[in-house]
Amino acid sequence: MFARMIQKGKTFVQAALVTFIGLSVAAYPVSAHEWEPRWSLAIHGGAGTITPENLTPELREQYEAALQEALDAGSAVLKDGGSAMDAVKAAIVPLEDNPLFNAGRGAVFTWEGENELDASIMDGRDRSAGAVTGVKSIKNPILLADAVRTESRHVFLSGAGAEEFAAAHSLETAPPEWFATEKRREALERMKARELSALDVDHKFGTVGAVALDLNGNLAAGTSTGGMTGKRWGRIGDSPMIGAGTYADDRSCAVSATGWGEYFIRVGVAQEICTRLRYRFRQEIDAAQATVPKGPEGFPTYIVHASEFRLSTEQVQEEADAVMSEVKELGGDGGIILVTPDGYSLYSFNTAGMYRGRATSAGVNEVAIFAGE
Repeated sequence: MFARMIQKGKTFVQAALVTFIGLSVAAYPVSAHEWEPRWSLAIHGGAGTITPENLTPELREQYEAALQEALDAGSAVLKDGGSAMDAVKAAIVPLEDNPLFNAGRGAVFTWEGENELDASIMDGRDRSAGAVTGVKSIKNPILLADAVRTESRHVFLSGAGAEEFAAAHSLETAPPEWFATEKRREALERMKARELSALDVDHKFGTVGAVALDLNGNLAAGTSTGGMTGKRWGRIGDSPMIGAGTYADDRSCAVSATGWGEYFIRVGVAQEICTRLRYRFRQEIDAAQATVPKGPEGFPTYIVHASEFRLSTEQVQEEADAVMSEVKELGGDGGIILVTPDGYSLYSFNTAGMYRGRATSAGVNEVAIFAGE
């Protein structure tokens, strides 16, 4: 039957060209050399009201150096053929250890004056995931989240139970003074004294995250945060929620989010982007097939195969931006980082700035802060 579907004398290349010429979309045929192994990494350190006016040159230099350190750590893993999962952890740990960010050391204070930490991680190979929330003594929550993923039958642990699990698996702990910083304490005091909201004292959302593609074509994502200043009643944001703040699926993408968690939860931002990309790809393949001429018997002269096509950078950006527009329409703000199986590393944010960086096997290596950079 398939033999009848191939018009006599037409070569593979000719058929592919016919398909390509007929396309009105940006998906395009992929030649063999474009499928060589590649790696890609993107990181973030929070999004929000970040402008040159409220960031001194000295402080900007510190942020850029911290982002580059994390980017270098994750890139080193990928360059050596390491896994996307290991690269994500390698990139996030130094961000958790840096008091500039709202994750681990430097986390914001709850209403009661404590630092409560959340984190999640996901492997795109099998969609295994681990998450923790409300831990107070774990030095690197992203490592605990990964231990939940690999060493337990569960996905999400909280509070004292998560701490007990950490102790059983010898995760490194730290005293309260390790996490506490004067800058974050002052923000809480200012919030209480002036009856401000968390958004009034947090000019940025300092959540950190990383997404990666390794040379084996596998994806991973991770996110870590201290939440929002003055959070009460055991409030949990999107960062430790698989599907909202973190998601990875080798079929579509890996995403880590930062922003106003309540809105990211309602939209299911991370999984929504990955799902849209998966279905967008299928739509583009169907559109391509519709352009293939039919033979005398009415059968297509060529069957378009998914392995011959990929989404363009512009199409991936469109879907990510569309989801972030939904967040904005509901009243939320923030941003995401994203990596695809083709090695694209992208950002999408609806704020004045986002601490971010990306590196690829193609030679990209950059960090940025403000919109438009």
